[in-house]
Amino acid sequence: MTAPKRIGILTSGGDCAGLNAVLRAAVYAATGRGWEVYGIEDGTAGLLDRPMRYRVLTRQMFDTTIMRLGGTILGTTNKGNPFKLPQADGSFKDGSDDIIAGIRELKLDAVIGIGGDGSMEILRTLAKRGGFNLICIPKTMDNDVGKTEISVGFETAAYVATEALDRLQPTAASHDRVMVLEVMGRDAGHVALNAGIAGGADVILLPEIPYDIEKVAAKIRACVTENRGFGLVIVSEAVKTRGGDALKVEHTGGEKRYGGIGHYISAEISQLTGFETRVTVLGHVLRGAPPIHTDRLVAAAFGVHAVELVAQGKFDRMVAWSNRQVIDVPIDEAIASYQVVDLNGALVKTARALGICLGD
Repeated sequence: MTAPKRIGILTSGGDCAGLNAVLRAAVYAATGRGWEVYGIEDGTAGLLDRPMRYRVLTRQMFDTTIMRLGGTILGTTNKGNPFKLPQADGSFKDGSDDIIAGIRELKLDAVIGIGGDGSMEILRTLAKRGGFNLICIPKTMDNDVGKTEISVGFETAAYVATEALDRLQPTAASHDRVMVLEVMGRDAGHVALNAGIAGGADVILLPEIPYDIEKVAAKIRACVTENRGFGLVIVSEAVKTRGGDALKVEHTGGEKRYGGIGHYISAEISQLTGFETRVTVLGHVLRGAPPIHTDRLVAAAFGVHAVELVAQGKFDRMVAWSNRQVIDVPIDEAIASYQVVDLNGALVKTARALGICLGD
């Protein structure tokens, strides 16, 4: 195989910390080989528009300031399905041909897609239809992508949630209150579990473990009566109500996303215990922080390895982290194995041993 000379790179799906560090590493690794790198703006949306929206990326654009920035300088989108784009007349259009045509017009020898499982599935389908070469890099603050121990963005999200608990504890103690912290994570409770242990939460509620609100209330009563006077609760956004309903908020355009379980749990605890409660919802604060050092390191290693895979002509692969090493796995296997919290894993056992209530 003749070594590719021109590659495209894009970020897709929800933003998170560490994306710019990935871009920087990939640009350095690729331009060091004499390749051109085309940064596609706003994910596949940049390839749908005419004229297309992209820019040639150079080392001069990526000094060390870039890797400190949250978000993504290329922009991203988690709205819309490129295979079913809504039209003004109410109909839908398959935009895949336009995206594939854009990749061909740019004469890209390979595309590096940085995204979560949903984005990777879309990109892989496009690659199969269009016959272009694809490498994927996992990024998601939820850490729910399969076949990798860590995804870009997770470590920073867990750090921010831990820091929030650190800041809530003194005010909880000062006012003899119960503080409830709601965090993102989709259907996986990794952020809540990691931050809950590190931040000294008394109760951690996860989507993976059905809870009994009476047991939660009993734990809070015990905390308050043990000369502490306060309690800390962290709850993942996909935790359900007592009736088994997932609480969601409808956004512009009719899109519904998780939200509201923190206020629900707070009200339940207050009613059952009579204690004063307060709720903090971190929401997008978890996404927008500057990446901590571990996210920068993993991002850099992923970006470099992705370029190495292109050089080797090894495509349809996702870069992954395993046993302190960067590896690569088939994209379809990563998509197929959604990674939720392991109920028999070390962290769940640790939480229980520390006396943290998981609601069951």
